[in-house]
Amino acid sequence: MELQHVNVKLLVNDPAQVDLEPLIPVFHNWIERQIFDELLLDIADYRHVHEGPGVVLIGHQGNYSVDNVDGRLGIRYNRKAALEGSNQDRLHQAMRSALNACQRLETEPGLGGAVRFGGQEIDVFLNDRLLAPNIGETRTALEREFEAFWKKLFRGAEYSVSYPSDPRRLFGFSVKTSRPFSTADLLANLAA
Repeated sequence: MELQHVNVKLLVNDPAQVDLEPLIPVFHNWIERQIFDELLLDIADYRHVHEGPGVVLIGHQGNYSVDNVDGRLGIRYNRKAALEGSNQDRLHQAMRSALNACQRLETEPGLGGAVRFGGQEIDVFLNDRLLAPNIGETRTALEREFEAFWKKLFRGAEYSVSYPSDPRRLFGFSVKTSRPFSTADLLANLAA
């Protein structure tokens, strides 16, 4: 199965400390400076939507957001454009993009250190219901791909995976590690 449209969401440490309003000028600055390899275009403000997408930085190849979908506040990268390479390459690209955004938000002066990655929990989704329906066969087909990826990302640390079973939802899962990792640690593990 060829993965495309990989989404990665890094959950924040203390959601109560995060105010989404200061993200708007931060994201505008990112567009002005074009800080990522991807073309950044616009911002969508969904703060009024309960447990919704929050503030979205819209890009041509992918979107970056701080969202609260399902009451789980996190930094999310949503790859929209098809990407060449292997499944491991695509997972690597999405995780690296999410981690880079998270690291920038953690050090962004205008946010006062409020946005911090928790370091132990990551959500992954495949935003393609036709390619990857949320059924057991998809999980079985992709299990080895994800196991290889997590072993590299977590450097052999123990982790657990939980899969929501509602077939109406995107195929995805939540990964919890036995110990916390910083964004710098995870980026270094990806680069190794």
